[in-house]
Amino acid sequence: MKTESPGIAHTVHPVGAAAVLRLLPTPRPRLLALGEPTHGEDSLLDLRNTLFRQLVEEAGYRTIALESDCLRGLAVDDYVTGATGLAAGAAHPDALDDVLRNGFSHGFGASAANRELVRWMREFNDGRPAADQVRFAGFDGPLEITGAESPRRALIALHAFLADHGDADLLPCPARTLDDLLGPDDRWTEPAAMRDPARSVGRSADASRLRLLADDLLALLDAQAPQLLGAASREGWDRARLYGRTAVGLLRYHHGMADPSPSRMTRLLAVRDSMMADTLLALTERGPTLAFAHNSHLQRPRSTMRMDGHPLVAWWSAGALAAARLGERYAFVATALGTIPHRGVDTPPPDTLEGLLHALPQDRCVVDPSELAALLGDPAPAPRVSPWFGYAPFDPAHLGACDALVFLKDLPPNPR
Repeated sequence: MKTESPGIAHTVHPVGAAAVLRLLPTPRPRLLALGEPTHGEDSLLDLRNTLFRQLVEEAGYRTIALESDCLRGLAVDDYVTGATGLAAGAAHPDALDDVLRNGFSHGFGASAANRELVRWMREFNDGRPAADQVRFAGFDGPLEITGAESPRRALIALHAFLADHGDADLLPCPARTLDDLLGPDDRWTEPAAMRDPARSVGRSADASRLRLLADDLLALLDAQAPQLLGAASREGWDRARLYGRTAVGLLRYHHGMADPSPSRMTRLLAVRDSMMADTLLALTERGPTLAFAHNSHLQRPRSTMRMDGHPLVAWWSAGALAAARLGERYAFVATALGTIPHRGVDTPPPDTLEGLLHALPQDRCVVDPSELAALLGDPAPAPRVSPWFGYAPFDPAHLGACDALVFLKDLPPNPR
């Protein structure tokens, strides 16, 4: 392995949207994916915010999609576009707090950087025509590591859209039938079901009937597209499609939770990322989109994970699925880190990729991964081992599968 630092220094550039875009296979990919190796660090989110602002102002990007609940994210989008009915400059002081509390999942609304992103987006949109506004989206399903939500919200919203704008006599059932089959939401959100398939409702007779009805409703949405688009707004149609995809995906996920086979976890991870990919592809229909999520959800190679003593599982990420559909219109920018002192992640060993980059004078930089791979030669550096479960080091074997690599030398603690 070659490790001459002068050579490596020639592969790095200052961090900025222009430097990133110059490294990509197409000048302005339809879906530009920016990965992070850990969650909850505002330094990474601040960098994301800066890049998004530059992409908006310099390259015409108008949508940002985060690894957060796609249905909750609708409230954030309504807020930043003014669809909540509040004038941009005269919003109630508690409105932003409400949006951050209710519009994000996984606790992401508590982040100061996410607050700043939402504030900036609303300010940018003030006085702009709808076609030029920036938009917000979540692209994760209504899922947590401990389980999945009830499909109620998505199913009932899809049914209501079809009843209001389509031929009601073609609906496969009345809304009350869905409500009866769904039953109490707590049987869908049973925490024990994540570890015990027998506690899941996902393969019950009611759930099986709901899967058929959800499929019928989604098919009706497609079959009546000309009528529905004439009777409702494009925005309403897009949201109905989101509700339909989410309802079908959630029912598929709950079905997988009830699977007692050894492939259970692989199937669940695959369903989640497939839902993510479908939402991302739908977002690109309205223009160039920046997606931000964990590297493992956006990379082109198979993603892997070991959890709770289970055997290693491997699945195709949302990014890999989107890349298969978009080709060069998909670009992936990975992020690698040097230290996270407040998490016990100290200076990386000098023979790792992060160690080589940490020795450079720059606090942060954009790296050309193809040039770096050529300089490092064979064999590639050994992967770094993290002492903290919440941080996944960059796999040097993936250099050839990303279009740019952003490196941050040291992450300070989040401001209190």
